Amino acid sequence: QVQLVESGGGLVQTGGSLRLSCAASGRTSSSYVMGWFRQAPGKDREFVAAINWSGSGTSYADSVKGRFTISVDYAKNTVYLQMNSLKPEDTAVYYCNAATARGPYWGQGTEVTVSS
Repeated sequence: QVQLVESGGGLVQTGGSLRLSCAASGRTSSSYVMGWFRQAPGKDREFVAAINWSGSGTSYADSVKGRFTISVDYAKNTVYLQMNSLKPEDTAVYYCNAATARGPYWGQGTEVTVSS
């Protein structure tokens, strides 16, 4: 089992930056794919970014390409999402996800609000 704890959300103005963290504990593996998803009020949860735990590949939603960067710190067992040039439409609860052979694991979410 994998436990995921997100942090780093908050209120920021348009054009600002935030860095989200996802601390993973429990049974982690280089075969996992770690991802960030978000859910805005009244909308479905959507994919934001993903990275192989080995760090060999990343992918991003078109809406965040060039603004967000996902990375892994192996020493801290933590996945980061650096968010720059934030827009009001980035406002959402951001969830960390671990895709494993045993199924997906989710964190509790961290809220990001971008004011205009």
